[in-house]
Amino acid sequence: MVKVVTDSTCDIPLEIARQLSITIVPLYMQIGAETYRDGVDLKPDRVYHELVHGREFPKTSVPSPGDFVTVYNNLAAETDEIISIHLSPGYSGTHDVAKLAQSYIGGKCRVEVIDSNSVSVGLGLIVIAAARAAQEGKNLDQILDIIHQI
Repeated sequence: MVKVVTDSTCDIPLEIARQLSITIVPLYMQIGAETYRDGVDLKPDRVYHELVHGREFPKTSVPSPGDFVTVYNNLAAETDEIISIHLSPGYSGTHDVAKLAQSYIGGKCRVEVIDSNSVSVGLGLIVIAAARAAQEGKNLDQILDIIHQI
């Protein structure tokens, strides 16, 4: 079965991600001197609180290539096809980092890194469509066709 990867800007609730076997790679967020993984050790309510009451505006940074390589390698033990769908490069370097990580995987597994041309809920809806298609048994090429029609 095709495995689906995205980043934490997708705003997919964790329960839905679990149900659809979506792997979410967190972006990093810096608040003051502390760095957190979005959605892992930093929840949206804290971010909103900092936006309203904080002294500094929270800053984001992309996952490392190693974060993606680890995810891709772990999933490659379960499948030979991965689709990795991310927020548009116009908003962040996450897509480019995922592409770099893709080059480290080599022949272990086919990894397709996709620019969603979107962010947040738009990205999430594309990822959910891909995950549902994967659960229906569609192969990677079929899933690519589906998401390119969205």
